[in-house]
Amino acid sequence: MNLVALPAFTDNYIWMLHDGRRAVVVDPGDASPVERALDALRLGLRGILVTHHHADHVGGLDALRARLEGPVWAPARESIPGPVVAVSEGDTIDVLGHGFRVLEVPGHTAGHVAYLQVGPMDDPLLFCGDTLFSAGCGRLFEGTPAQMAASLARLAALPRGTRVCCTHEYTLGNLRFAAAVEPGNPAIGDHAESCRRLRAADRPTLPSTIGLERMINPFLRCTQPDVVAAAAGRGAAAHDPVAVFAALREWKNRF
Repeated sequence: MNLVALPAFTDNYIWMLHDGRRAVVVDPGDASPVERALDALRLGLRGILVTHHHADHVGGLDALRARLEGPVWAPARESIPGPVVAVSEGDTIDVLGHGFRVLEVPGHTAGHVAYLQVGPMDDPLLFCGDTLFSAGCGRLFEGTPAQMAASLARLAALPRGTRVCCTHEYTLGNLRFAAAVEPGNPAIGDHAESCRRLRAADRPTLPSTIGLERMINPFLRCTQPDVVAAAAGRGAAAHDPVAVFAALREWKNRF
C-alpha cells in the first residue's frame, strides 16, 4: 500500500492509503484535498476511518459520501454523522486487504479511537488522530489526565518501528516545548534540525515512529528523571506519573 499525507486547513493531514486503484482516507475534515487526490491518481474511494468527532476530522464526510464505495468506520462512543460502522476496542477491520485493530484511547475526546495495522511486519501503521503527536499529545477536551496518560502509555508500548500517523503538523512547536522540559536531551535537538530541513522543503515531518517518540516526547517520558524534575518544578508529585503528565500538559497549554 501507498501512504500519502494530504495537507488540509493550516496544519492538518488527511492520511490516504491506496493500492493504485482503491483508496481509504483517515479523518477527512475537508473533502477537497481528498477529491483532488482521488481524481489525480484515478482512485476509487473504498472506505473512511474516523478517530474522533471534531469538525476538522469529520467535516468532509457528507461531501465524500457521493463517491464512497464502502464503509465509514467510526468510534462507537462518539456521535459521528452517519451512516457509519461503529467500532470499539478490539474490533478488527479490513482496509484494502490489510487488518487494522481498533484501540480505544480516550483523553482528547471521550470516545477517541486509534487504528493499528496488524500482521507480521516490523513497521505497522498507527492512525492515532489527536491522541499522540510527534513530540506531543492532544489537549484534554473531554477526558482526564489519568485517561490520557494511560492511552499514551498504551501507544508507547507498541513496537518501536510502528509508524505514527497523527493528524497535525505540530512537530516543531512540540519540539520547542520538549527542549524546555529536557534541555539536556540531545535527541530533541537532532530531530528538530531534521524537521526544520523537511519543513523548509515543504515536506511533512510525519510519520514518526514509536521508537523515536520514546526518545523525544516528554509525554511518553513521565518517569524519566529530568522530566520528573521539570514537572516537579511545576508542582507535580514526583512519585506520580499521572501528576507528572498533568503538570506537563498544563505547562504546554500555556507554553
